[in-house]
Amino acid sequence: MSASSAPSDACDPDGVLHSLLQPSGTATTPDGVDVCFYDLGGHGPDLVLAHATGFCAAVLSPMAVALRDRFHCVALDLRAHGRSGRPADRDFDWHGFATDVLAVVDCLDLDSPAGFGHSCGGATLLLAEQARPGTFDSLYCYEPVVRPADAPLAPSRNGNSLARGALRRRSAFTSREEALANFSAKAPFDRFRSDVLAAYVDNGFASGPEGGISLRCRREDEASMYAHGFSHDAFARLATIRCPVTLACGAETDSFGPDFLAILAGRLASPTTLALPGLGHFGPLEDPDAVARSVTASLANRDNPNEARTFCR
Repeated sequence: MSASSAPSDACDPDGVLHSLLQPSGTATTPDGVDVCFYDLGGHGPDLVLAHATGFCAAVLSPMAVALRDRFHCVALDLRAHGRSGRPADRDFDWHGFATDVLAVVDCLDLDSPAGFGHSCGGATLLLAEQARPGTFDSLYCYEPVVRPADAPLAPSRNGNSLARGALRRRSAFTSREEALANFSAKAPFDRFRSDVLAAYVDNGFASGPEGGISLRCRREDEASMYAHGFSHDAFARLATIRCPVTLACGAETDSFGPDFLAILAGRLASPTTLALPGLGHFGPLEDPDAVARSVTASLANRDNPNEARTFCR
């Protein structure tokens, strides 16, 4: 594996800098999906980064920059995101995302890496550890999408506002600049740090033959992912996870806040819960440096998980 996925510093003819990443390699899952992964560099224990629904590995690269002095960071595009392939059966059960993570861990022969996951990515890491206990040394899950009930819901788009929103998402722009201007003016993208937003546009969209760009994660696929968001069984099996797990949220979140995290923590063997000030559900994309500091502090203490800890700071 090489470090070729560092930002390419490529410029278009008018000199505008792009934050392009190139995959370091591809891992093929047992169900035949080609999953792209990226070596984001760094020194220390391996840290696997998993992104939220609809995004791609590159949006976590600014956070990885702040983690490189403590961790060797590897990120992946979950199936149907970024440059990764789509499942042939178009089934977006979230256990498939866990399969993607495990395929990358196996491809790179990672030995007990740590893991960071945001939203869907957090649930994905929990599902991966449940599928293969002992895969991870420790986990940091920022607002993981895990419904606090033992019985999963049947996948459905009915009444699912996120699925409806995905189907309405604008999927093409005439230029990179138009896309940046569009996202900068609407929530939640207007809270993203500028380099994160640039990474999303440059890597979450593909260039067209006539200069335009189009969304890599198809709208219908994203809607199906949201339809499956509460249909996995991660909550029912949380007690099987024995490694230390940090559950974090933004103190200003409107999604999965401290009360929700406390319910999940009650089922884990070695939990820590955190509320990060000034951040919302998209905290890792709003202030990558602040979340990186929290990840470093949390995972640096993973060798002494004596008891559950709660910090609201």
